[in-house]
Amino acid sequence: MGFISADALQNLHKYAYKGVDKSPLSKYVLNPFWTWFVTLWPLWVAPNTITLSGLSIVFLNFATLLWYDPTYLADKGGVVMPNWVYFSCSIGLFLYQSFDAIDGKQARRTGMAGPLGEMFDHGCDAMNTTLEVIMASQALNLGRSWWTVASQIATLANFYLTTWEEYHTGELYLGVFSGPVEGILIIIAIYAISGVYGPSFWDTGMLTFLRLTNVPLINQLPDLPLNDAFMTTAAFGVAYNLQASYRNVRRAMLAAGKPTVQPLLLLLPFVVSAGIQVFWLVHPHYNDSALINSALFVPFLCAWGLQFAHQVGRMILAHVTSTPFPVWDWMWVWSLACAIDANLPLLADRAPIIQTSEANRAMLVYLTLAISFGAYGRFCTLVINDITNFMGIACFTVRKKDKDGNWQGSVPHSEEKKAS
Repeated sequence: MGFISADALQNLHKYAYKGVDKSPLSKYVLNPFWTWFVTLWPLWVAPNTITLSGLSIVFLNFATLLWYDPTYLADKGGVVMPNWVYFSCSIGLFLYQSFDAIDGKQARRTGMAGPLGEMFDHGCDAMNTTLEVIMASQALNLGRSWWTVASQIATLANFYLTTWEEYHTGELYLGVFSGPVEGILIIIAIYAISGVYGPSFWDTGMLTFLRLTNVPLINQLPDLPLNDAFMTTAAFGVAYNLQASYRNVRRAMLAAGKPTVQPLLLLLPFVVSAGIQVFWLVHPHYNDSALINSALFVPFLCAWGLQFAHQVGRMILAHVTSTPFPVWDWMWVWSLACAIDANLPLLADRAPIIQTSEANRAMLVYLTLAISFGAYGRFCTLVINDITNFMGIACFTVRKKDKDGNWQGSVPHSEEKKAS
Protein backbone atom coordinates (compact mmCIF):
# COMPACT_ATOMS: atom_id res chain seq x y z
CA MET A 1 0.00 0.00 0.00
CA GLY A 2 1.10 3.58 -0.45
CA PHE A 3 -0.32 4.90 -3.74
CA ILE A 4 -3.85 5.13 -2.29
CA SER A 5 -4.04 6.81 1.10
CA ALA A 6 -5.28 4.89 4.14
CA ASP A 7 -8.41 7.06 4.43
CA ALA A 8 -9.21 6.56 0.75
CA LEU A 9 -8.84 2.79 1.13
CA GLN A 10 -11.34 2.83 3.99
CA ASN A 11 -13.83 4.53 1.67
CA LEU A 12 -13.76 1.49 -0.61
CA HIS A 13 -16.10 -0.22 1.87
CA LYS A 14 -18.70 2.48 1.22
CA TYR A 15 -18.63 2.05 -2.55
CA ALA A 16 -21.61 0.45 -4.29
CA TYR A 17 -22.12 0.37 -8.03
CA LYS A 18 -25.24 2.13 -9.29
CA GLY A 19 -26.26 2.09 -12.94
CA VAL A 20 -29.22 3.12 -15.08
CA ASP A 21 -29.72 1.87 -18.64
CA LYS A 22 -32.70 3.38 -20.50
CA SER A 23 -31.96 1.68 -23.83
CA PRO A 24 -34.91 -0.43 -25.10
CA LEU A 25 -32.44 -2.34 -27.29
CA SER A 26 -30.39 -3.21 -24.25
CA LYS A 27 -33.41 -4.14 -22.15
CA TYR A 28 -35.32 -6.29 -24.63
CA VAL A 29 -32.63 -7.70 -26.92
CA LEU A 30 -29.10 -7.52 -25.57
CA ASN A 31 -29.64 -8.06 -21.86
CA PRO A 32 -31.52 -11.37 -22.33
CA PHE A 33 -28.63 -12.52 -24.51
CA TRP A 34 -26.04 -11.39 -21.93
CA THR A 35 -27.97 -13.12 -19.13
CA TRP A 36 -27.78 -16.37 -21.08
CA PHE A 37 -24.19 -15.82 -22.24
CA VAL A 38 -22.80 -15.43 -18.72
CA THR A 39 -24.10 -18.87 -17.77
CA LEU A 40 -21.62 -20.39 -20.25
CA TRP A 41 -18.73 -19.24 -18.07
CA PRO A 42 -17.65 -21.45 -15.16
CA LEU A 43 -17.81 -19.93 -11.71
CA TRP A 44 -14.05 -20.28 -11.31
CA VAL A 45 -13.44 -17.69 -14.06
CA ALA A 46 -12.81 -14.28 -12.50
CA PRO A 47 -14.81 -11.29 -13.86
CA ASN A 48 -11.62 -9.35 -14.63
CA THR A 49 -10.42 -12.29 -16.70
CA ILE A 50 -13.51 -11.93 -18.87
CA THR A 51 -12.93 -8.19 -19.21
CA LEU A 52 -9.28 -8.64 -20.17
CA SER A 53 -10.20 -11.40 -22.64
CA GLY A 54 -12.48 -8.97 -24.46
CA LEU A 55 -9.76 -6.34 -24.63
CA SER A 56 -7.28 -8.95 -25.88
CA ILE A 57 -9.57 -9.64 -28.85
CA VAL A 58 -9.52 -5.92 -29.69
CA PHE A 59 -5.71 -5.89 -29.41
CA LEU A 60 -5.62 -8.78 -31.90
CA ASN A 61 -7.90 -6.85 -34.30
CA PHE A 62 -5.68 -3.78 -33.96
CA ALA A 63 -2.50 -5.78 -34.60
CA THR A 64 -4.10 -7.38 -37.66
CA LEU A 65 -5.06 -3.99 -39.08
CA LEU A 66 -1.52 -2.64 -38.63
CA TRP A 67 -0.05 -5.81 -40.15
CA TYR A 68 -1.88 -5.19 -43.41
CA ASP A 69 -1.82 -1.38 -43.26
CA PRO A 70 1.27 -0.41 -41.20
CA THR A 71 1.36 3.16 -42.48
CA TYR A 72 -2.39 3.71 -41.92
CA LEU A 73 -3.33 4.74 -45.44
CA ALA A 74 -6.27 2.44 -46.25
CA ASP A 75 -7.60 2.73 -49.82
CA LYS A 76 -6.41 6.34 -50.09
CA GLY A 77 -2.79 5.21 -50.36
CA GLY A 78 -3.37 2.12 -52.43
CA VAL A 79 -3.38 -0.27 -49.46
CA VAL A 80 -6.24 -2.73 -49.86
CA MET A 81 -6.79 -5.01 -46.88
CA PRO A 82 -8.52 -8.39 -47.10
CA ASN A 83 -12.24 -8.06 -46.44
CA TRP A 84 -12.05 -10.60 -43.63
CA VAL A 85 -10.05 -8.12 -41.54
CA TYR A 86 -13.05 -5.81 -41.29
CA PHE A 87 -15.36 -8.72 -40.53
CA SER A 88 -12.99 -9.81 -37.76
CA CYS A 89 -13.08 -6.27 -36.33
CA SER A 90 -16.89 -6.42 -36.39
CA ILE A 91 -16.97 -9.77 -34.60
CA GLY A 92 -14.23 -8.69 -32.21
CA LEU A 93 -16.06 -5.54 -31.15
CA PHE A 94 -19.29 -7.48 -30.65
CA LEU A 95 -17.43 -9.94 -28.43
CA TYR A 96 -15.81 -7.08 -26.54
CA GLN A 97 -19.22 -5.50 -25.91
CA SER A 98 -20.61 -8.85 -24.76
CA PHE A 99 -17.67 -9.61 -22.47
CA ASP A 100 -17.82 -6.08 -21.08
CA ALA A 101 -21.51 -6.51 -20.35
CA ILE A 102 -21.26 -9.86 -18.56
CA ASP A 103 -18.25 -9.19 -16.34
CA GLY A 104 -20.53 -7.48 -13.83
CA LYS A 105 -22.96 -10.38 -13.96
CA GLN A 106 -20.10 -12.81 -13.40
CA ALA A 107 -18.95 -10.65 -10.48
CA ARG A 108 -22.35 -11.03 -8.82
CA ARG A 109 -22.39 -14.77 -9.51
CA THR A 110 -19.02 -15.23 -7.83
CA GLY A 111 -19.32 -12.64 -5.08
CA MET A 112 -16.52 -10.56 -6.61
CA ALA A 113 -18.50 -7.35 -7.25
CA GLY A 114 -16.69 -4.31 -5.93
CA PRO A 115 -14.54 -1.27 -6.67
CA LEU A 116 -11.70 -3.24 -8.25
CA GLY A 117 -14.04 -4.53 -10.95
CA GLU A 118 -15.27 -0.99 -11.59
CA MET A 119 -11.69 0.24 -11.96
CA PHE A 120 -10.66 -2.67 -14.20
CA ASP A 121 -13.74 -2.46 -16.40
CA HIS A 122 -13.44 1.28 -17.01
CA GLY A 123 -9.69 1.01 -17.53
CA CYS A 124 -10.15 -1.52 -20.33
CA ASP A 125 -12.93 0.61 -21.82
CA ALA A 126 -10.65 3.64 -21.84
CA MET A 127 -7.94 1.79 -23.79
CA ASN A 128 -10.47 0.25 -26.18
CA THR A 129 -11.84 3.71 -26.99
CA THR A 130 -8.75 4.94 -28.83
CA LEU A 131 -8.14 1.58 -30.53
CA GLU A 132 -11.68 1.60 -31.94
CA VAL A 133 -11.28 5.22 -33.09
CA ILE A 134 -8.20 4.24 -35.09
CA MET A 135 -9.78 1.10 -36.56
CA ALA A 136 -13.18 2.68 -37.28
CA SER A 137 -11.57 5.71 -38.93
CA GLN A 138 -9.60 3.36 -41.16
CA ALA A 139 -12.77 1.44 -41.99
CA LEU A 140 -14.48 4.75 -42.85
CA ASN A 141 -11.54 5.57 -45.14
CA LEU A 142 -10.66 8.66 -43.11
CA GLY A 143 -7.08 7.58 -42.47
CA ARG A 144 -4.60 10.33 -41.67
CA SER A 145 -6.95 13.28 -41.53
CA TRP A 146 -8.39 15.87 -39.20
CA TRP A 147 -11.63 13.90 -39.31
CA THR A 148 -9.80 11.11 -37.46
CA VAL A 149 -8.51 13.64 -34.94
CA ALA A 150 -12.05 14.98 -34.55
CA SER A 151 -13.27 11.42 -34.03
CA GLN A 152 -10.66 10.91 -31.31
CA ILE A 153 -11.67 14.11 -29.53
CA ALA A 154 -15.41 13.38 -29.78
CA THR A 155 -15.10 9.78 -28.59
CA LEU A 156 -12.80 10.62 -25.69
CA ALA A 157 -15.05 13.55 -24.77
CA ASN A 158 -18.04 11.22 -24.52
CA PHE A 159 -16.10 8.87 -22.26
CA TYR A 160 -14.86 11.75 -20.10
CA LEU A 161 -18.39 13.15 -19.82
CA THR A 162 -19.77 9.80 -18.67
CA THR A 163 -17.05 9.44 -16.03
CA TRP A 164 -17.42 13.07 -14.92
CA GLU A 165 -21.17 12.55 -14.61
CA GLU A 166 -20.75 9.32 -12.62
CA TYR A 167 -18.34 11.05 -10.23
CA HIS A 168 -20.88 13.76 -9.41
CA THR A 169 -24.11 11.73 -9.48
CA GLY A 170 -22.83 8.45 -8.04
CA GLU A 171 -24.33 6.37 -10.86
CA LEU A 172 -23.51 5.38 -14.43
CA TYR A 173 -26.34 6.69 -16.60
CA LEU A 174 -26.93 5.30 -20.09
CA GLY A 175 -29.73 6.99 -22.00
CA VAL A 176 -32.07 5.72 -24.70
CA PHE A 177 -29.15 6.04 -27.13
CA SER A 178 -25.70 5.58 -25.65
CA GLY A 179 -22.16 4.90 -26.82
CA PRO A 180 -21.65 1.57 -25.00
CA VAL A 181 -24.81 0.11 -26.55
CA GLU A 182 -26.11 1.72 -29.77
CA GLY A 183 -22.84 3.50 -30.54
CA ILE A 184 -20.86 0.25 -30.50
CA LEU A 185 -23.50 -1.50 -32.64
CA ILE A 186 -23.17 1.28 -35.24
CA ILE A 187 -19.40 0.78 -35.37
CA ILE A 188 -19.94 -2.97 -35.68
CA ALA A 189 -22.17 -2.26 -38.70
CA ILE A 190 -19.52 0.08 -40.19
CA TYR A 191 -16.91 -2.69 -40.01
CA ALA A 192 -19.32 -5.14 -41.64
CA ILE A 193 -20.21 -2.73 -44.47
CA SER A 194 -16.51 -2.03 -45.10
CA GLY A 195 -15.98 -5.78 -45.19
CA VAL A 196 -18.55 -6.11 -47.97
CA TYR A 197 -17.83 -2.98 -50.05
CA GLY A 198 -14.42 -1.82 -48.87
CA PRO A 199 -13.54 1.48 -47.09
CA SER A 200 -13.87 3.47 -50.34
CA PHE A 201 -17.63 2.93 -50.09
CA TRP A 202 -17.75 5.65 -47.45
CA ASP A 203 -16.43 8.24 -49.92
CA THR A 204 -19.70 7.93 -51.83
CA GLY A 205 -21.75 11.12 -51.75
CA MET A 206 -24.80 10.96 -49.52
CA LEU A 207 -27.11 12.28 -52.26
CA THR A 208 -25.58 9.83 -54.72
CA PHE A 209 -26.10 6.95 -52.30
CA LEU A 210 -29.73 7.97 -51.68
CA ARG A 211 -30.26 8.53 -55.44
CA LEU A 212 -31.34 12.14 -54.89
CA THR A 213 -28.94 13.85 -57.29
CA ASN A 214 -31.73 14.37 -59.85
CA VAL A 215 -34.36 15.60 -57.39
CA PRO A 216 -35.01 19.35 -57.81
CA LEU A 217 -33.91 21.60 -54.93
CA ILE A 218 -32.36 18.67 -53.06
CA ASN A 219 -29.71 18.31 -55.75
CA GLN A 220 -28.60 21.85 -54.93
CA LEU A 221 -27.30 20.64 -51.59
CA PRO A 222 -23.66 19.55 -51.31
CA ASP A 223 -23.17 15.86 -52.00
CA LEU A 224 -21.38 15.27 -48.70
CA PRO A 225 -19.44 11.96 -48.52
CA LEU A 226 -21.01 9.39 -46.22
CA ASN A 227 -18.03 9.39 -43.87
CA ASP A 228 -18.10 13.18 -43.53
CA ALA A 229 -21.86 13.08 -42.98
CA PHE A 230 -21.40 10.44 -40.28
CA MET A 231 -18.79 12.55 -38.49
CA THR A 232 -20.97 15.66 -38.70
CA THR A 233 -23.87 13.77 -37.15
CA ALA A 234 -21.56 12.49 -34.40
CA ALA A 235 -20.63 16.08 -33.52
CA PHE A 236 -24.28 16.83 -32.77
CA GLY A 237 -24.34 13.68 -30.64
CA VAL A 238 -21.47 14.99 -28.51
CA ALA A 239 -23.29 18.30 -28.02
CA TYR A 240 -26.43 16.46 -26.96
CA ASN A 241 -24.52 14.25 -24.51
CA LEU A 242 -22.86 17.31 -22.99
CA GLN A 243 -26.14 18.96 -22.11
CA ALA A 244 -27.70 15.64 -21.02
CA SER A 245 -24.79 14.88 -18.69
CA TYR A 246 -24.83 18.35 -17.20
CA ARG A 247 -28.60 18.13 -16.68
CA ASN A 248 -28.09 14.96 -14.62
CA VAL A 249 -25.20 16.51 -12.69
CA ARG A 250 -27.14 19.69 -12.04
CA ARG A 251 -30.08 17.69 -10.72
CA ALA A 252 -27.77 15.77 -8.37
CA MET A 253 -26.06 18.96 -7.17
CA LEU A 254 -29.40 20.64 -6.44
CA ALA A 255 -30.58 17.60 -4.49
CA ALA A 256 -27.37 17.69 -2.42
CA GLY A 257 -27.53 21.46 -1.92
CA LYS A 258 -24.21 21.99 -3.76
CA PRO A 259 -23.17 24.57 -6.41
CA THR A 260 -24.33 23.64 -9.92
CA VAL A 261 -21.77 25.60 -11.95
CA GLN A 262 -18.59 24.48 -10.23
CA PRO A 263 -18.69 20.93 -11.74
CA LEU A 264 -18.41 22.50 -15.20
CA LEU A 265 -14.91 23.69 -14.29
CA LEU A 266 -13.88 20.06 -13.95
CA LEU A 267 -14.40 19.63 -17.68
CA LEU A 268 -11.40 21.88 -18.25
CA PRO A 269 -8.78 19.13 -17.66
CA PHE A 270 -10.06 17.35 -20.76
CA VAL A 271 -10.06 20.58 -22.77
CA VAL A 272 -6.48 21.29 -21.71
CA SER A 273 -5.20 17.79 -22.47
CA ALA A 274 -6.92 17.62 -25.87
CA GLY A 275 -5.78 21.16 -26.67
CA ILE A 276 -2.13 20.24 -26.04
CA GLN A 277 -2.36 17.23 -28.36
CA VAL A 278 -3.95 19.30 -31.14
CA PHE A 279 -1.32 22.01 -30.61
CA TRP A 280 1.38 19.44 -31.33
CA LEU A 281 -0.44 18.24 -34.45
CA VAL A 282 -0.95 21.69 -36.00
CA HIS A 283 2.75 22.55 -36.05
CA PRO A 284 4.12 24.20 -39.23
CA HIS A 285 5.36 21.82 -41.92
CA TYR A 286 9.04 21.95 -41.09
CA ASN A 287 11.10 20.23 -43.81
CA ASP A 288 7.87 19.67 -45.79
CA SER A 289 6.49 17.17 -43.31
CA ALA A 290 3.57 17.15 -40.91
CA LEU A 291 2.90 14.73 -38.08
CA ILE A 292 -0.66 14.12 -39.18
CA ASN A 293 0.53 13.09 -42.65
CA SER A 294 3.26 10.72 -41.46
CA ALA A 295 3.36 7.10 -40.34
CA LEU A 296 3.79 8.46 -36.80
CA PHE A 297 0.12 9.40 -36.70
CA VAL A 298 -1.02 6.06 -35.19
CA PRO A 299 1.64 5.87 -32.42
CA PHE A 300 0.81 9.51 -31.64
CA LEU A 301 -2.88 8.64 -31.22
CA CYS A 302 -1.96 5.62 -29.10
CA ALA A 303 0.15 7.78 -26.77
CA TRP A 304 -2.73 10.25 -26.53
CA GLY A 305 -5.12 7.39 -25.73
CA LEU A 306 -2.90 6.03 -22.96
CA GLN A 307 -2.62 9.48 -21.40
CA PHE A 308 -6.41 9.76 -21.54
CA ALA A 309 -6.83 6.31 -19.97
CA HIS A 310 -4.56 7.44 -17.13
CA GLN A 311 -6.60 10.63 -16.73
CA VAL A 312 -10.00 8.92 -16.50
CA GLY A 313 -8.49 6.11 -14.43
CA ARG A 314 -7.65 8.65 -11.75
CA MET A 315 -11.20 10.03 -12.04
CA ILE A 316 -12.71 6.58 -11.48
CA LEU A 317 -10.36 5.98 -8.56
CA ALA A 318 -11.51 9.26 -7.04
CA HIS A 319 -15.11 8.11 -7.51
CA VAL A 320 -14.73 4.71 -5.81
CA THR A 321 -12.61 6.15 -2.96
CA SER A 322 -14.68 9.34 -2.45
CA THR A 323 -11.63 11.57 -2.88
CA PRO A 324 -11.25 14.95 -4.66
CA PHE A 325 -11.56 15.09 -8.43
CA PRO A 326 -8.11 14.92 -10.11
CA VAL A 327 -7.27 18.08 -12.03
CA TRP A 328 -3.55 18.20 -12.70
CA ASP A 329 -1.66 15.70 -14.87
CA TRP A 330 2.15 15.84 -15.05
CA MET A 331 2.10 14.40 -18.59
CA TRP A 332 0.81 17.77 -19.74
CA VAL A 333 4.29 19.20 -19.14
CA TRP A 334 5.95 16.59 -21.37
CA SER A 335 3.38 16.86 -24.17
CA LEU A 336 3.37 20.65 -24.05
CA ALA A 337 7.16 20.73 -24.28
CA CYS A 338 6.97 18.49 -27.37
CA ALA A 339 4.25 20.69 -28.88
CA ILE A 340 6.23 23.88 -28.25
CA ASP A 341 9.33 22.35 -29.80
CA ALA A 342 7.36 21.43 -32.93
CA ASN A 343 5.85 24.92 -33.13
CA LEU A 344 9.07 26.92 -32.65
CA PRO A 345 9.01 28.00 -36.33
CA LEU A 346 5.69 29.70 -35.58
CA LEU A 347 6.38 30.87 -32.01
CA ALA A 348 9.99 32.03 -32.33
CA ASP A 349 10.72 31.94 -36.06
CA ARG A 350 13.37 29.28 -35.60
CA ALA A 351 13.80 25.58 -36.29
CA PRO A 352 12.67 23.01 -33.70
CA ILE A 353 15.31 22.00 -31.20
CA ILE A 354 14.58 18.26 -31.35
CA GLN A 355 12.11 17.63 -34.16
CA THR A 356 14.43 18.79 -36.94
CA SER A 357 14.11 15.56 -38.91
CA GLU A 358 11.69 12.69 -39.36
CA ALA A 359 14.03 10.40 -37.42
CA ASN A 360 14.21 12.77 -34.45
CA ARG A 361 10.48 13.27 -34.43
CA ALA A 362 9.90 9.51 -34.60
CA MET A 363 12.20 9.10 -31.61
CA LEU A 364 10.22 11.70 -29.65
CA VAL A 365 6.80 10.28 -30.57
CA TYR A 366 7.80 6.72 -29.65
CA LEU A 367 9.43 7.97 -26.46
CA THR A 368 6.16 9.72 -25.61
CA LEU A 369 4.31 6.47 -26.31
CA ALA A 370 6.68 4.56 -24.02
CA ILE A 371 6.39 7.12 -21.21
CA SER A 372 2.58 7.18 -21.53
CA PHE A 373 2.48 3.38 -21.41
CA GLY A 374 4.79 3.30 -18.42
CA ALA A 375 2.82 5.93 -16.50
CA TYR A 376 -0.49 4.19 -17.08
CA GLY A 377 0.96 0.75 -16.42
CA ARG A 378 2.46 1.98 -13.14
CA PHE A 379 -0.88 3.49 -12.14
CA CYS A 380 -2.77 0.25 -12.87
CA THR A 381 -0.21 -1.90 -11.07
CA LEU A 382 -0.12 0.23 -7.93
CA VAL A 383 -3.90 0.64 -7.73
CA ILE A 384 -4.57 -3.07 -8.23
CA ASN A 385 -1.91 -3.93 -5.66
CA ASP A 386 -3.33 -1.52 -3.06
CA ILE A 387 -6.95 -2.59 -3.52
CA THR A 388 -6.28 -6.33 -3.60
CA ASN A 389 -4.04 -6.16 -0.51
CA PHE A 390 -6.51 -4.03 1.41
CA MET A 391 -9.60 -6.07 0.51
CA GLY A 392 -7.92 -9.47 0.66
CA ILE A 393 -8.81 -10.45 -2.90
CA ALA A 394 -6.98 -11.29 -6.13
CA CYS A 395 -7.45 -9.55 -9.46
CA PHE A 396 -7.76 -12.69 -11.59
CA THR A 397 -8.74 -15.33 -9.04
CA VAL A 398 -12.19 -16.15 -7.71
CA ARG A 399 -12.53 -16.74 -3.99
CA LYS A 400 -12.45 -20.36 -2.82
CA LYS A 401 -15.48 -22.51 -2.11
CA ASP A 402 -16.70 -22.82 1.45
CA LYS A 403 -17.60 -26.09 3.20
CA ASP A 404 -21.11 -26.04 1.68
CA GLY A 405 -19.73 -25.92 -1.84
CA ASN A 406 -20.54 -22.25 -2.47
CA TRP A 407 -18.10 -19.60 -3.60
CA GLN A 408 -17.11 -17.49 -0.62
CA GLY A 409 -18.93 -14.18 -0.70
CA SER A 410 -21.31 -15.27 -3.47
CA VAL A 411 -24.92 -16.31 -3.51
CA PRO A 412 -25.73 -20.04 -3.24
CA HIS A 413 -25.72 -22.04 -6.46
CA SER A 414 -29.51 -22.33 -6.28
CA GLU A 415 -29.68 -18.55 -6.59
CA GLU A 416 -27.09 -18.39 -9.36
CA LYS A 417 -29.58 -17.84 -12.17
CA LYS A 418 -31.35 -15.11 -10.24
CA ALA A 419 -28.09 -13.31 -9.52
CA SER A 420 -26.97 -13.45 -13.14
